[in-house]
Amino acid sequence: MGHLTSFVHSDRGRQYCANAYCTLLDQHGCRRSQSRRDECLDNAQAERQWSHLKTEEHGPREWLVFRDLTDAQCSVATYCD
Repeated sequence: MGHLTSFVHSDRGRQYCANAYCTLLDQHGCRRSQSRRDECLDNAQAERQWSHLKTEEHGPREWLVFRDLTDAQCSVATYCD
């Protein structure tokens, strides 16, 4: 079976275009995918999913804060189940 490539999709925010962030993704073998400039609908579906995850799984808190990666993974798995 072949190697699976991980994709990281984001908008074109400054933090996602920064050299340090791009280098980190490259070091981990992740491919970057970014929305087109001035095309807010590119991210509409992803933003909708995040909105549901944040409100349904975590309530009205302003920020999602996890203890560690395992905590984040369990939270997303619970939401998806």
